[in-house]
Amino acid sequence: MYIRAMVSGITDMFTAKTAEECGADFIAFVFDRENKDYVSPDRAAVIAQQVPGSRLVGVFKDEDLDTVNDVVSKVGLDYVQLNGHEDEEYIWQVACPVIKRYRYDEGFSVEKARRTVAEMILLDLGEQDYTRKEIALEITDTHKSVILAANIRRENVKEVNKSTLPYAVEVSEGLETNGKKDTKKIRMFFRRLGRIMAG
Repeated sequence: MYIRAMVSGITDMFTAKTAEECGADFIAFVFDRENKDYVSPDRAAVIAQQVPGSRLVGVFKDEDLDTVNDVVSKVGLDYVQLNGHEDEEYIWQVACPVIKRYRYDEGFSVEKARRTVAEMILLDLGEQDYTRKEIALEITDTHKSVILAANIRRENVKEVNKSTLPYAVEVSEGLETNGKKDTKKIRMFFRRLGRIMAG
């Protein structure tokens, strides 16, 4: 089974090119200044020009709407991921399709996720056990394309996918060494998915 993957927290050209060449379906830039993976829109725009093979996601948290739409235009984003308290009216006004993030351990509601005008949702399981059957059922019941974040790494990605059957998985810290993206781990991750051959 094909497993779609989003590599989040890209901050430099070499890492972005590695992810794209390995077959990343989505590459995500974090524009939340409080996040350790923050990248400036100017830098992201330069990187974006070199990775035409992956869809580009911009991650924001409670940002001014005009700022978000300016970055969409400057970087050429395909999606905006909203990680804060943005409401439905805000989502309607974003200049490209939206991925709305929900945390499972913070009152996640299937009904709310189902009703959102966002095109997709990102469900962050936190420390929840992804093998619990009710999680898989809730993912199905949202009737949305669900990107799953669940401390995913090379060793467990296939098990996570088999247990929950999301539209895609999001991976970030599972590709890091000492808090930085590790291109060797990126290659090993996508080799595990069968995208690239060993060697």
